[in-house]
Amino acid sequence: MANTKRDLFLKRRLRVRNKIKAMANGRARLSVHRSNKNISVQLIDDVNGVTLVAASTLEKDLGFIGKNNVEAAAAVGKAVAERAKKAGIESCYFDRGGFLFHGKIKALAEAAREGGLKF
Repeated sequence: MANTKRDLFLKRRLRVRNKIKAMANGRARLSVHRSNKNISVQLIDDVNGVTLVAASTLEKDLGFIGKNNVEAAAAVGKAVAERAKKAGIESCYFDRGGFLFHGKIKALAEAAREGGLKF
């Protein structure tokens, strides 16, 4: 049975999300979305269904509009960590979605950790 890339992605995304839901305990979820041109991240409170903090390469002040590379991902991770500190959030769960943890996703996670988020 041949699975398409999209099927494998959706399977991975569900597997990751279900593991996070099992361990959540009311902590926020750091959700990452990567497209071909941009990368964005949100800190989400799943209990109330509210986005607490967000950052993206679409923001002019980051200076990476339309770029989806490792440097842009690191800048977004650093920005979301700073905004989370201002909002009083110190720990969260990292939801990589169906994306593999290497390259841009890994750079974003490491920059967020260096910025002070714990996950």
